[in-house]
Amino acid sequence: MANPLLNEKSMKQAAQRGWAASEADAGTAKSPKTEAIAPLSDGPSSPWVTTRAAGDTMTASGAATATLTLLAILLGAATFGWSLVSEPVAGQVQFPGWIIAGVLVGLVCALGASFRPQYARVLGPMYAIAQGVVVGAISRAYSIQYSGIVLQAVGATLGVFVAMLVMYRTGIIRVNDKFRRVVMSAMVGLLIFYGVSFLFNLLGANITFFNDASLLGIGFSIFVAGLAAANLALDFDFIERGEKEGLPKQMEWFAALGVVITLVWLYLEILRLLSKLRNN
Repeated sequence: MANPLLNEKSMKQAAQRGWAASEADAGTAKSPKTEAIAPLSDGPSSPWVTTRAAGDTMTASGAATATLTLLAILLGAATFGWSLVSEPVAGQVQFPGWIIAGVLVGLVCALGASFRPQYARVLGPMYAIAQGVVVGAISRAYSIQYSGIVLQAVGATLGVFVAMLVMYRTGIIRVNDKFRRVVMSAMVGLLIFYGVSFLFNLLGANITFFNDASLLGIGFSIFVAGLAAANLALDFDFIERGEKEGLPKQMEWFAALGVVITLVWLYLEILRLLSKLRNN
C-alpha cells in the first residue's frame, strides 16, 4: 500500500499541536510606557524551526536506528507468520482464518500514526508485529508456489533501497515540489484505480489484468514497484528536512514507520512482479 505518513502536512504538525513553542510563550511583554523593539532578523524562517536543545531534536542517525529496530521486529514477526502457513497437499496453501486481523491492525496503526505522530514510538512496533505476520504468511505462500522467489524479492528490495539512497545522496534524484506533485498524483490515481476495480468486481465485472501474467499485467506491476521506489526518495527527503528543521526527537519513530511502510509495499510489489515473470 502507499505510504501516507511522510508528507508536508505531517511536517507541519510536528511543529504544532503543542510540540513547538507557542507564540504566546515566545512573545516579549510590553510595559505600559515603552514599546518592544523587534529583534534583528536574517530573514523569514521555516515554520518548522523550533528552539529545542540539540539532544531533543530529530536526527538522521536516530531515524536510521529506529528503522532498523522496526525492521528487526518485522523480521521476527514474519518468521512467526511464515510458520502459520501449512501445505496439507503439495502445491496447496492453507492460511489461518485470523490472519486478516494482522492487515487490519497494521492499517489502524498506520492511520493512527498519521493523525498522532507522537505515538509512533508505540504504534510503530505494533505495526511491525502485525504486518510482519502478514508478510511472513504471504511470503510462505509464494515460496510454496515458486521456489526461491522470496530470497529474490528480498534481494531486489534491498537493491532498490540502496540504489535510491545512493541516487538521493548524490543528487541524481532531486526531491522538489514538482517531484512531490508527480509522485503524489500517481499515488492518488493508483488508489482511485484500485477503488474503481474493487467496485466493478462487486458488480460482477472482473478487472483482473493487473494480477495476471500478461505484458499489461507485468507493466502495471513495474509501474507500481517504481512508484513505491519513488516514495523512498520522499521518505529520505522527509528525514533530511526533519533533521535540518529541528523536529521533535519522537519524529524519528514516525519517519522510521513511514520508511518501513514503503519497504513493505515495495517488497510485496516486487514479489508479485517476480511471480508474474515466472508465469510468463
